[in-house]
Amino acid sequence: MRRNKLQLYLHLVWATWDRLPLILPAWERRLYREIEAEARGMGCLVLALNGMMDHVHLVVSIPSAVSVAELAKQVKGVSSHFINEVIFPDSQFKWQGSYGAFSAGRDGLDALVQYVKNQANHHAEQTLWAEWEETYEEVPATLVGA
Repeated sequence: MRRNKLQLYLHLVWATWDRLPLILPAWERRLYREIEAEARGMGCLVLALNGMMDHVHLVVSIPSAVSVAELAKQVKGVSSHFINEVIFPDSQFKWQGSYGAFSAGRDGLDALVQYVKNQANHHAEQTLWAEWEETYEEVPATLVGA
């Protein structure tokens, strides 16, 4: 029997509302477990998950039946619900509405996984890969209203 062979790698990055430093070390591992569980539940293989107090990076192998938008919506939704219901039940936590999504090839996958795993060092040493830290793109004024 034959089946399709897929190797689709995706890097998602999203931020807290207004990039506020809301992800605290005391509970970030619990947050990451929620995100990982949701991604796995959608059929993704989680290769790296990490972040800083104001944003999260997720690197996954994604199945063909899951869209980028669906994955982003689900992991952001489940994780914000977790924070609002379990971590901060008396206040409101929000992610930015936008996210960054980048395809990754096998050749650069190891470097990407290491980059995500070593977020604290990259931020401390200012050795950031700027594009991979972006969660939105400004729309040129000429395209607004077009």
